[in-house]
Amino acid sequence: MNVVRMQQKVSETEWQARVDLAACYRLAAHYGWTDLILTHISARVPDETGPDGGECFLINPMGYMFHEITASCLVKVDINGKVLSESDYDINPAGFTIHSAVHGARPDVGCVMHLHTDDGVAVSSQAHGLLPLTQTAMTVSGNISYHDYEGIALDLDERSRLVANLGDSNIMILRNHGTMTCGPDVQQAFLSMFMLERACTMQIRALSGGTKLNMPSDKSIETVKNQMASGSGSLAGLAWPSLLRMLDGMDPSFRD
Repeated sequence: MNVVRMQQKVSETEWQARVDLAACYRLAAHYGWTDLILTHISARVPDETGPDGGECFLINPMGYMFHEITASCLVKVDINGKVLSESDYDINPAGFTIHSAVHGARPDVGCVMHLHTDDGVAVSSQAHGLLPLTQTAMTVSGNISYHDYEGIALDLDERSRLVANLGDSNIMILRNHGTMTCGPDVQQAFLSMFMLERACTMQIRALSGGTKLNMPSDKSIETVKNQMASGSGSLAGLAWPSLLRMLDGMDPSFRD
């Protein structure tokens, strides 16, 4: 798909959503959060509805690696999975199940990230889940939810149970499966995932050390929870431009 042609076919707000989402895919590749062509990141198309009046969102084409994603190659679908943009590729049905569940139930959510990293899946397989063991973990543990594994996410009936477990949280551990974050925009969903994945890695390393863990006090855990309640959005807004500068310096083709 020629970039000029695609950019001319969509609104300015959709094009910006495409660029931000493509950047998020490239960042996931940069940080080693990939699982070949599996797992997904989706973004709502602002101010647009599908033929049935439902929400529209962008998701990766099945068959592309994360480092290949560009703004133009992203596939626009409606809430029922109908492809609305020109594309030679299908979308992953399992990815559609999870992402459509959240976008359909949470109008406040503009972006959903779902990963299968080694450390994220390892923590998701531990009975206690994410421990408030480190400062990094405490920045996300106060807003975390859990969803039990039901099999590969092909059953659309699972969507109601997933969103019930998610509630109004923006961070979820899918047990025996992986991690998921969401937010009002790509920036905040990415920052939450960055903190969640680092917390998982720190936990796996701490548990592998073979010594007694030093758990923080309940008071300190509550303090961090309250501190994060008001500051995460501004932090994401500050971090995002620097992340885009890093990507532009490495390979600006995500903007194509």
